[in-house]
Amino acid sequence: MRTGIVYHDRYLAHEQYPSHPERRERLSYTMDQLEEEGIFEKEEFLLITPKPASISDILAVHEEDYLTFLERSSVVGGYIDADTNIPPGLYQNALLSAGGAVAAGDAVLDKKVRNAFAFCRPPGHHAGKRNGAGFCYLNNMAVLVQHVKKRGLKRVAIIDWDAHHGNGTQEIFYPDSTVLFFSVHQYPFYPGTGGINESGTGAGRGYTINMPVPAGTSDESYEYLFTEIIAPVIREFSPDCVTISAGQDAHFTDPLISLALTTKGYATLMHKACALADELCKGRLIAILEGGYSVCGGLPYTNLAILACMAGLDTSHCTDPQAYMSAFPDRYNPRSFDHVRGMTHDLKKILSSTWNNIR
Repeated sequence: MRTGIVYHDRYLAHEQYPSHPERRERLSYTMDQLEEEGIFEKEEFLLITPKPASISDILAVHEEDYLTFLERSSVVGGYIDADTNIPPGLYQNALLSAGGAVAAGDAVLDKKVRNAFAFCRPPGHHAGKRNGAGFCYLNNMAVLVQHVKKRGLKRVAIIDWDAHHGNGTQEIFYPDSTVLFFSVHQYPFYPGTGGINESGTGAGRGYTINMPVPAGTSDESYEYLFTEIIAPVIREFSPDCVTISAGQDAHFTDPLISLALTTKGYATLMHKACALADELCKGRLIAILEGGYSVCGGLPYTNLAILACMAGLDTSHCTDPQAYMSAFPDRYNPRSFDHVRGMTHDLKKILSSTWNNIR
């Protein structure tokens, strides 16, 4: 089966202002790269055109008063916070972005594709039930998860590898034992949440797993966390679907963050995620674009590598251009791995009462 690529030209319409980090070039440069590589002509891929999400899908996640606020503010423009204003037309663009996540889920559940990557904008993982923040308005991932659960899936795993903590997604599913949420993120950093002791509440205790990492963390630490925490817990959870909040801002060229992942590192993460989906849930995997602000040096290459992994293509050629590699030594911190190992030891103690596989 093929890999779905969810895209709409209107995803380039959203813009707060031309110099804002979350601007249309984040996606247009990626689409140009995919076209240059001939991705859209390859039989391994299916291009999917989304529709706006239904109001019922949105209200399964967000409160009605907040949705009304977005709709009214979108007429002439509005304001949420210093990073997140509401340009005219935002409401329809946000509905279409969430609809991209839904379209990816439907394509996988309807067996039109084996897995899918929704290249939607604006992003969503900082949006909570009643608020937007951090460039996000509607939580695309949460809308997807509630939609596929409504269609019959019982358990969904979310791996959020965006460099910022997915605080909105965490808030929405914090008491929920049917949704397993992982977040690997730089800490301390925006939004200031995501410590290892934030692990869920009530029935959901132990089902939120935060893995905060220091500046300079690179590929070896992410692979270590996948092996030591993510893979064994997901195997025990046995989800019906694996989803990825795919923010590529941990890349070493990203201007907003201080992590040091490479394109090969992202390819390895997606390869491992796809292997888990193949093992546990018939290959069902859905990725949603979140952050990533290295318009030229990071996003086109990391997104291409991720797609190639999802389609089972050779990724040996998916590397960072040599012109950008001079930035890597200044970003990478070789001592970060020791910090991550210590954090993992402490995290296992917290999670051991919930998960047998990491006791």
